[in-house]
Order: sequence, then structure tokens, then C-alpha cells
Amino acid sequence: MRLEGRSLRLAARLAAYLIRGISATLRWEEFGDAQVRQLIVAGKPFILAFWHGRGVMITEAYRRVGGRDIDVLISEHRDGELIAMTLAYWGYSAIRGSTRRGAVKGGRGMLKAALSGRTLAITPDGPRGPREVLHKGVIDLARISGLPIIPVSYSARRARHFSSWDGFLLPRLATRLVVTWGEALYIPRDADDLLQTELQKQLETSMINLRKQADKLVGREYD
Repeated sequence: MRLEGRSLRLAARLAAYLIRGISATLRWEEFGDAQVRQLIVAGKPFILAFWHGRGVMITEAYRRVGGRDIDVLISEHRDGELIAMTLAYWGYSAIRGSTRRGAVKGGRGMLKAALSGRTLAITPDGPRGPREVLHKGVIDLARISGLPIIPVSYSARRARHFSSWDGFLLPRLATRLVVTWGEALYIPRDADDLLQTELQKQLETSMINLRKQADKLVGREYD
């Protein structure tokens, strides 16, 4: 059943309260967060990149390292409206588009936000996968805007691991949650196709390793 109107608004409100409620009970730990904190303190925008299946707690993780305003790229898939409305309850903005096509469909909005000093958030394997395969759009956006990409992931000691395409992970109440932050990756504006491909693979590998590191730190194993 597709949610619309009042039902959609109610679902978004419930989702926002549920996620915020779960996050308030978690025992948070951050690893490798010094660089992202420095960028935030210095007022320097960046592109936050995380896998689709490890996204539900990222907005709270961003807030915990000092982040406030952020523009999140949300797919034009029908579920995107629910996510966009949920983000609005936390004061975050949504830009509709995808990382699949060229420099991102919706890239004009993202690029405009980047050039105006906004920090951006992208799930580069969304909206439909394949899981943990990085689409080139995030590389194009970083190259054109000049913003560094900061990869991030998380895992939880006790969680529900859904059988969806993205392996969606929802932490259970009062469990240990570990957030793993990666180093900034800059994409030179004059990077040729070969270098862009190399950096795309480098970022993909880094993001997979961050997810595996988080899983290992909480004592969980996922494929």
C-alpha cells in the first residue's frame, strides 16, 4: 500500500520519533572521527557517504560529532518521500535524485547546495543497489564541487538485520553502537577517466572496510 497525504505525514512522524528514541538508548562509540570534527568546527563543507543499508543512524551520528545543517540526496523512488519527510522532522533538507546517472540526477540541486557552503549526504549504492557497489555520481559531484568525501559506517552489537537488497541494519534498544569514520578523499577537478575510476574503487573499498571494521568491533559478522 502506497502512503499518501495524512497517512504519509503520520508515518514520517512515527519513523522520526522511533529512530530518535532508539538512538537515545544506544551506547555510542566513535572511531576515526577527529578529521570530520575538525572540518565541522572550521565550517568547511563536505560530502558524507554511507551505504544504503547503514544509513538509519547516520543523521544522529553526524549530530554527535557536531554537525547540524545537511542536505541529503534522496531517491525519486516512492519510498523517498517518506524518508524526506522523516528528515524534515530533524531539521535536515532533502534533494531528490540519484547517484546512478552521470553527475547525479538532481545534481544541479546538490551542486548548488555545495557551492553555497552546504554539507551533503549521499548513499552511493542507492536507491536500488547493487549493495555496496559505488555509483560514479558521488565522484562526479566531488570533482566538480571540490568538496572532500567523508565515508562513514556503523554497526550494532544487537540489531535486526533485514533480508532487503541493502541488508538494512536496525539497532535494538540499549545496545552498543560503533560508528567508524574514514579519511577525507579529494577528487582533483582535472582527474581523467582512469584516475576517476581508480578513486571510485578506492572509495568503495574504504567504505566496505569501514563497515567490516564496525561489524568486527561489535562482534558481529555480515557478508
